[in-house]
Amino acid sequence: MPNRTDSLAELQVIVPNLHRRYSGVTATNRMVAPRLAKLFRAGWFGSNAPEGIGEIRFSDLLRLWRRKTPLIWHARRNNEMIVGVLLRISGWPLKLVFTSAAQRHHSWITRWLIGEMDAIIATSDLSASYLKRAATVIPHGVDTDIYAPPSDRAAAFAESGLPGRYAIGCFGRVRAQKGSDVFVDAMCALLPRHGDFTAVLVGAVVPEQMAFANELKRKIEAVGLAARIVITGELAIEEVQRWYRRLTIYAFTSRNEGFGLTLIEAMAAGNALVAARAGAAELVVEDGVTGVLVPSGDVDALVAALEPLMRDPMLATAMGARARERVVAQFSLDAEANRIAGVYRELV
Repeated sequence: MPNRTDSLAELQVIVPNLHRRYSGVTATNRMVAPRLAKLFRAGWFGSNAPEGIGEIRFSDLLRLWRRKTPLIWHARRNNEMIVGVLLRISGWPLKLVFTSAAQRHHSWITRWLIGEMDAIIATSDLSASYLKRAATVIPHGVDTDIYAPPSDRAAAFAESGLPGRYAIGCFGRVRAQKGSDVFVDAMCALLPRHGDFTAVLVGAVVPEQMAFANELKRKIEAVGLAARIVITGELAIEEVQRWYRRLTIYAFTSRNEGFGLTLIEAMAAGNALVAARAGAAELVVEDGVTGVLVPSGDVDALVAALEPLMRDPMLATAMGARARERVVAQFSLDAEANRIAGVYRELV
């Protein structure tokens, strides 16, 4: 832990995570930070610290004031950029890096903050196009050891105790932006024709989305599928990882997304993928080879793409194997960490 004078003197990178609620940004940060810590002397500042990287406390941060050797401060949110700018103005020797996954026009404050950064990373070419300044494109990576196919997928699914032989899943907070309703509508149409499948919506229902979630449950109950379309609620990350290994097919239904980490998590686990054209789907998926791309928000298109895979689970298994190969080759966590390290080296 870099909380002693000798450790702090060697510190090169601070990874802030200034958001208490667990989110997709936190998940991506937690995965890559321990890999970066193998390449640089790095410390985590904030909540949800992962294993494999030491934590920096506020008292440690104070002891870095006026240090001569520059430090990387790698922000992923506006508040982290703001803190980095304020610390540098106040005498901390920071080189500021920001990673942007957003695929939309930025507010004036975000544009100003981006202008104050020493280096910008974008997770896709589309994200980079909204930044109005030069950026290095580095896609997210995934730990292909943790997110990996099970030795026996049928046995992995059987452990769930749910009916059927196969599972189709959609992960993320239950809300319209994630297309949870699109998934449920597609399942209401498909499951009566495919009795071997159970559908699982894995994700938290936050209080402000309770009415939306309750409406989904009413739809499910109205068609008599309450036992076969399951909304799990929030799960521990280890249980989420377990669910990937239980799935045969993964549906990515987001209407709007930054990157969409579940894309590569599902592919790494060997799931056949049907993905809405949102986030990084068109970067990650080879349409018809490692997945199938459909328009966002289109229930009929999702049904048409999923049905052949549900009709022939062996076809889904073969697609999932190709998806796994693509992630291992192009979207590993080590590849992401090495590319980020290249940006750091240019700065210090």
